[in-house]
Amino acid sequence: MFLGTTGLYVAIAHRLELMGRPEESLPKIVVFDLDYTLWPCWCDTHISPPVTRSKDENAIVDRYGSKMAFYKDVPEIIAHLKQNGVKVAAASRTCAPVLTVPDVAKKMLSLLYIDGTRAIDHFDVLEIYPGSKITHFNFIQKQTGFEYHDMLFFDDETRNKEVEHRLGVKFMFVIEGVTWKLYHQAIEAWRDHKGHRSQ
Repeated sequence: MFLGTTGLYVAIAHRLELMGRPEESLPKIVVFDLDYTLWPCWCDTHISPPVTRSKDENAIVDRYGSKMAFYKDVPEIIAHLKQNGVKVAAASRTCAPVLTVPDVAKKMLSLLYIDGTRAIDHFDVLEIYPGSKITHFNFIQKQTGFEYHDMLFFDDETRNKEVEHRLGVKFMFVIEGVTWKLYHQAIEAWRDHKGHRSQ
């Protein structure tokens, strides 16, 4: 979508503002769903293993030659989080066999790159299996020791907002992948949610 000159300047301003904010104004951990949040596919139905890394771009190629990559802003957003000391996690649910899809998702994260290194190395916690996102977050909380109100969660399914209602995790609904604009809105919403909006 073309932003126009004004829209482009606003997007750049939001990005620079976020990248200049101090670490303490960010969540302690940001959690991402995978499918249609970080990349535009369902890895249990759209990807046919084996997958390999594309030779000419930051993308993966499946057995039929189909390419898949992160949404455009995702690598820079995750790099920004890690550069500011924020932990990153994945919480992904799938109804496919447990022994297959997590392997595909992890393989994709191993072949896609962020800031010059494997994407999977930027994730501190990986919770990829069937079941409620409540279960995913219970395990994330146990592994990190962080309070739920110190967490921010991006997901493309509104049913998963239950983590906000039941646990206190700030939920951000994703429509067309995580973008800088959405990320900016989410950080502001998380600050309001926690009750310490930066002045």
